[in-house]
Amino acid sequence: MSDKNKANEPRINEMIRSKTVRLIDDEGNQVGVVPVDDALGMARSKSLDLVEVSPTVIPPVCRI
Repeated sequence: MSDKNKANEPRINEMIRSKTVRLIDDEGNQVGVVPVDDALGMARSKSLDLVEVSPTVIPPVCRI
């Protein structure tokens, strides 16, 4: 896969660079702004990935 295609792919799990994220859970509910480690823990507890869906806002929006 080329670097150009990788740039268009969303970041997942440990690839997310922000310290905090605005989190949306797996049911579509807004959890709020949480540390990325907490968001990763919530995703892992459900055997799901954390995906950055809006990387250009501060903090970025992520979804389980």
